[in-house]
Amino acid sequence: MRRRGTAVLAAAVLALAAGCDATGAESGGTLRILASSELADLRPVLAAARKDIGVTVKLDYTGTIDGVQQVVDGTAERAHDAIWFSSNRYLALQPGARAALGPSVKTMASPVVLGLRASVAHGLGWDRTRPTWAAIAAAAGAKRFTYGMTNPVSSNSGFSALVGVTAALADTGAALDTAAVDRVAPKLRGFFAAQRLTSGSSGWLSDTYAADPGRVDGLVNYESVLLTLNASGKLPEPLTLVYPSDGVVTADYPLTLLSSAPRNASDTFRRLTAYLLRPAVQRKIMDATHRRPVVPGVRPSAGFGPEPPELPFPARRQAADALIDAYFNRLRRPSRTVYVLDVSGSMEGSRLASLKSALTALTGADTSLSGRFQRFHDREEVTLLPFSDKPGPPATYVVPERNPGAELARIRNYAGGLRARGGTAIYDSLERAFAVVGEQAAREPDRLTSIVLMSDGESNAGADAGDFRAWYGTRPAALRGVPVFPILFGESATGEMNDLATLTRGRTFDARTQSLSSVFREIRGYQ
Repeated sequence: MRRRGTAVLAAAVLALAAGCDATGAESGGTLRILASSELADLRPVLAAARKDIGVTVKLDYTGTIDGVQQVVDGTAERAHDAIWFSSNRYLALQPGARAALGPSVKTMASPVVLGLRASVAHGLGWDRTRPTWAAIAAAAGAKRFTYGMTNPVSSNSGFSALVGVTAALADTGAALDTAAVDRVAPKLRGFFAAQRLTSGSSGWLSDTYAADPGRVDGLVNYESVLLTLNASGKLPEPLTLVYPSDGVVTADYPLTLLSSAPRNASDTFRRLTAYLLRPAVQRKIMDATHRRPVVPGVRPSAGFGPEPPELPFPARRQAADALIDAYFNRLRRPSRTVYVLDVSGSMEGSRLASLKSALTALTGADTSLSGRFQRFHDREEVTLLPFSDKPGPPATYVVPERNPGAELARIRNYAGGLRARGGTAIYDSLERAFAVVGEQAAREPDRLTSIVLMSDGESNAGADAGDFRAWYGTRPAALRGVPVFPILFGESATGEMNDLATLTRGRTFDARTQSLSSVFREIRGYQ
């Protein structure tokens, strides 16, 4: 049904471009696009477009809600001609969004499904029959499997999964509303109780699973990501893709011209979209990325599963926002994060001010669309561990489910009182952070746990990187499962920070080319 619905638009785009020379004789121009991060895998296809039709594509990547925010507040149009998100559904719910958008062409498709290790799927019988989302939620609540899923604010695959399972459990056949979310909340809590891994991007989630397939039993992700994982040869046991019988939410990757784009960008947009819908290019996209073609004349390859029915998406922004709020504050397992914060003498002045501002934003001071979803959530355990020559005393806060304002204010006041002095004992402070995590997990183990390290320089006091690596190797397996997310800031030792992220299966974030506040918000997708 989805592919037939694209036929008229695809034909129109192809007709518009009929006069273009397929060899690229006509100059194609440049199109600057704000895009979902998973579209990085289209680089070979876009390189071919430059050769074949003369169109140069420049992609800048963003997360789901951040991208919507940039379109709504007008930031996107300052440096971009078009957007290319996994889906425009949430964007379409925003006031004023329609006026910001021009023509839009769906370019490929990928449903969000569940991938489980073959042995686990076989034990559940899901390699032989297609379960409903209700059956999947019941099995998750009974701890019959565990999984990883991306953060709904940072990645469309997580948002699509959240909408899909909620719509299926509500079973109204209509768009979700807040009453439906409340009604199925107990079943949703059972489903999300099995989530043991979170991520700000589908790519990092996939890479993390491939590096340690025993960490969880599977992933909720795009069909394309799961098929790519199976094709990679990295997994000791392939994933069985489970297509829920009651439906899914599908990413359709609409390439959309911004209404503010200059006239020449409109011609470039037309040529590029026509090129992407050529049957040969659709096959190339399918082969390279494992996404489904949207042109009716191009048959999906044998590796794809059945085309599942599409579940209804919220029709009102209030319902979508209420669902996201419920996910973080009521439904999923709460998180625990230890922030290891450099307050050495080199942080004096603007650097310390940036740190205070970044922490303050997470206490609710950032009222933007993305900021309101990325504050410290209800039930979240937050520990601030400042350090200079040695680690300071940790300060721990648990945000209550009701009336969180007072606790958030205490975190804000603590951040405001940070002072810079002394040297930089990074690795002693990391060891202290792991000790804190161990103590906290012994009291309350059922939390999604991570450590964030922010330092503006090299370690010059206490243990060094080699000492830490040796110490880390003696820690219990549960502690070695806690990722560290180092932030590159100031004169950070880039090599050591990358090694640290690799050792702990975290990832680095770069605050040298963007604000520290932006990086702290980005890290929220991994907590």
